[in-house]
Amino acid sequence: MAPRKEKPRAWQRMLSGRRLDLLDPSPLDVEIEDIAHGLARVARWNGQTHGPHIFSVAQHSVLVEHITIAMEAKVTPAQRLMALLHDAPEYVIGDIISPFKAVIGDAYKEVEARLIGAIHLRFSLPARPSPAVLRMVKGADRAAAFFEATHLAGFAEEEAARFFGRPDLRLRELDQLMAPMPSDKAEDLFISRFRAIEAEMSDGPR
Repeated sequence: MAPRKEKPRAWQRMLSGRRLDLLDPSPLDVEIEDIAHGLARVARWNGQTHGPHIFSVAQHSVLVEHITIAMEAKVTPAQRLMALLHDAPEYVIGDIISPFKAVIGDAYKEVEARLIGAIHLRFSLPARPSPAVLRMVKGADRAAAFFEATHLAGFAEEEAARFFGRPDLRLRELDQLMAPMPSDKAEDLFISRFRAIEAEMSDGPR
């Protein structure tokens, strides 16, 4: 009799000791330290960027949160946290670049949606944000992509504008935010922003 085949493992063990199941992710298995550690080690643009270090998803996430504040005068702490965590599933699944998404279709979206829902619930955010919040965060994400493309990834402005749109804003700290940093510094930066927003959420209305 042939041995019974075990089901493929669908969970990842985190450094915190948590085991996050990609098929049925539980908010109880989500830790911000795991997210920060993972995102700081995931490269944007598949690593095809200038500089001695990768430009990590952790740095990108902080940039998107910063742009959200610049674009939306009345953005709430909860909305800023959703902006900071918009790519949080990538601490598990990595950064799937847009060209590869075009190749594989929408197969990844269901997994991504389950993960972001669990992450949001873990940090007292709605599992499904409103369409208005999703549009706001997407707009900031596209603006960040334009800046990254032109500052780090070798795109001409016209080409980047064709793919991501041309953001109508100036950021005072852009050069500082765009400087690729070592993974431990990116991890600390992400955690610092998370803790600051978390404190604001506990101090007042969301």
